Amino acid sequence: MSATRAADAADFRGPLDIARAATVVLDGRETVVGWSPAAAELLGYGPHEAVGRPLGVFLSPLPADGSLPAASDGPGPAERPGPGPPDGGEIRLARHRDGRELLVATTVCPLAGAGGGPGAETPGRVLVAAELGALRQWESQLALLQGLATQSPVGLAIYDTDLRLTWGNTAYEREIGKPLAEFRGMRADELYSGGRFVTPGYPQSLDAVMLHVIDTGEPILDLHFQGIPPSDPGTEHLWSCSYYRLQDAHGHVFGVCEDAFDISDRQRAQQRLALLVEAGRRIGTVLDVVTTAEEVAEVTVPEFAAAVRVDIARATVMSGELPATGSSAAMDLLRVGEHSAGAGIADPGEPLQPGSPAHRYPPVSYPPGSPQDRSLASGGLVLDDNVLVVPLRVGGSVLGLVTFVRSPRPETSGRAVAHGPANTFDNGEVALADELAARAAVCIDNARRFTRERSASLALQRQLLPHHVPPQSAVEIAYRYLPSDDVTGVGGDWFDVIPLSGTRVGLVVGDVVGHGLQAAATMGRLRTSVRAFAQLDMAPDELLTRLDDLVGQPLDERPGARDGTACDAYDELTTGATCLYAVYDPVSRRCVMARAGHLPPAVVHPDGHVTFPDLPAGPPLGLGGLPFESMEIELPVGSLLALFTDGLVEARDHDIDQGLDALGRVLGAPAASLEELCDRAVSTLVPDATTADDTALLLARTRQLDESRVAEWELPAEAVTVGRARELATRQLSGWGLDELSFATELVVSELVTNAVRYGGGPLRLRLIRDRTLLCEVADTGHTSPHLRHSAEDDEGGRGLFIVAQLVQRWGTRYTPAGKTIWTEQAFPSVDFG
Repeated sequence: MSATRAADAADFRGPLDIARAATVVLDGRETVVGWSPAAAELLGYGPHEAVGRPLGVFLSPLPADGSLPAASDGPGPAERPGPGPPDGGEIRLARHRDGRELLVATTVCPLAGAGGGPGAETPGRVLVAAELGALRQWESQLALLQGLATQSPVGLAIYDTDLRLTWGNTAYEREIGKPLAEFRGMRADELYSGGRFVTPGYPQSLDAVMLHVIDTGEPILDLHFQGIPPSDPGTEHLWSCSYYRLQDAHGHVFGVCEDAFDISDRQRAQQRLALLVEAGRRIGTVLDVVTTAEEVAEVTVPEFAAAVRVDIARATVMSGELPATGSSAAMDLLRVGEHSAGAGIADPGEPLQPGSPAHRYPPVSYPPGSPQDRSLASGGLVLDDNVLVVPLRVGGSVLGLVTFVRSPRPETSGRAVAHGPANTFDNGEVALADELAARAAVCIDNARRFTRERSASLALQRQLLPHHVPPQSAVEIAYRYLPSDDVTGVGGDWFDVIPLSGTRVGLVVGDVVGHGLQAAATMGRLRTSVRAFAQLDMAPDELLTRLDDLVGQPLDERPGARDGTACDAYDELTTGATCLYAVYDPVSRRCVMARAGHLPPAVVHPDGHVTFPDLPAGPPLGLGGLPFESMEIELPVGSLLALFTDGLVEARDHDIDQGLDALGRVLGAPAASLEELCDRAVSTLVPDATTADDTALLLARTRQLDESRVAEWELPAEAVTVGRARELATRQLSGWGLDELSFATELVVSELVTNAVRYGGGPLRLRLIRDRTLLCEVADTGHTSPHLRHSAEDDEGGRGLFIVAQLVQRWGTRYTPAGKTIWTEQAFPSVDFG
């Protein structure tokens, strides 16, 4: 049935209404003297069959025991005798003309002015009858209307065509806070003068919406109306309202009905859920303690509080450590986040250095007994009037506090005008604040851990990479390092500049698979190993061989061998690492280099011509099976040697060959300095300063020692050579103005040449180099290295090398294809020799 047909069929007259019920007129002898059409329809007898017959023929009382006759088919649930007969009547058993029996409800009404006694034949009473089921259904409808009027939580109100209130149910009276008689006749906009509809696409005023319904007859459902009810002048509510036109059976419009249900609690729950969702989206976007604290303050103002202050422990902000627990004095709090919807929100915190520009995050201290101090002491949240303090708890530690403050509502003569949250926190809002603080604490703890790990990573990087390269006589140095891991700031690429004996210098670059902290630690082990091998004056190919043996050592000798996870990580990062090692001699201008799976260096000649030497490519470290080969080239003075990792020349949008060509063009162009050339290479090849792989670039411009600073003699392996060597050395020192070193140098030369004559083979070579120190070298054809030892009192020899070690800063042995070289270094006297 359609809504229109249902409305037309609705009849709110009762079943016992005389206008629609079965009506029987009786005389004093209970004889039928009148029979209505409705009675004929109910019982099947026409008036001519019923008039003059006793009433008992048609209606009889129910049996005393309540049982129904066997002939009856039995009433349905709606027809069974209910809790009692209708008021002033009784339930009877009726006999239909076709033999059926049915239950009817009856009531009797005496006729006014009826004369005669019980035996009179004149009309004396009217009996009205209806089916019991119809009566029960009508009573249910009546109970429904009564419930809507008195018990329903939905506010119902009827407004006439002038939009004046004519009726309201009990729920509506509760909203207004007065009896209906006191506000009947008022207009809706007078009752809610500050309210408005907030549903998009509809008028905002009550009058406009109701007039639209009256004019068009179209019902409007679920409009959200926001306002402050007279019964609760301090709080803003939200209602779901529906409107439909009221008209009679003839279509005459006499008003509009309003159904209003208060959904403020539901709205607040939705707002809290939305705030949690927004907090999850906006809090913790970066791994930074301060930014996370600021996000907490911004996301909760003004939707949840008028002001929010976030105080974090100094140890957490500065170093990422867990703070000490206790009072606010023990915590040493810093104000790192604060947001307010307006001025005038009191702050009990006392800045320790107010206005000090040196403190970006001012320290704060709370007085004893304040909500913040009580929260820190107890470790729990504290609600004090319009202030809610929630600790930022992680595990058993408190990282800081979040203080939510709401403004008290201003007192006004009329209705409140403020919108937004109430001036106090209810239980649901306290639970919401606790959940927000818990989520924020997790994000702040993650940021704290990152801060601590980043500090450790940066400290590791500073130790692993050369943060200061001392000046070298052999080359001029410039370098750049760009890690791809912008989170920790460290990677697996490395470079190094290693001073070697004889004014030589070792240049090295390497690349560990992967990047990040683990790769940096692996890189540090390899870099340390390269430095240790380089100090033994190993040739580049031999150094790489030793390094390859170290990487490919047996499983039980590797770091973390007892922990399968650590060992697997070591294998993954060390196997496949690459390295390029070059040694440049500024005296001979010769450069010897070898590589293990690494890109060859770029050589830029003084005229700007760029070449990439065809250096034999050895296998990456740890793979083994193939030897490493060295290449020796002579470099003109002022040549540029560029060592780099693949992160500089390889990218997603081009291959390595294109990157090498671009690098060659940059290095071949004139530049004012190596620093400028480094900047130009990085900006050209890594324009955004970000790359998918770590990047290391080492530039070295070659120099040559002046011939006047080098003296070299070839001597026979004879006993008389020792005196000749002392004489040559003394004369050369005198020419250099280093007479103060003559005595020590004579002893050094005498001992080294004597050992070469006795234990080595000729010819011998004596070389003095005047550099940043005085270098003395004695070379022979032997391959036996002298060892420093302590001689006993009765030993006749073995003290010479010990004396030499006391006279010089450093000494060592360097092996060559033709033999070995024993070298020493002596510091100059405290005089500037230019």
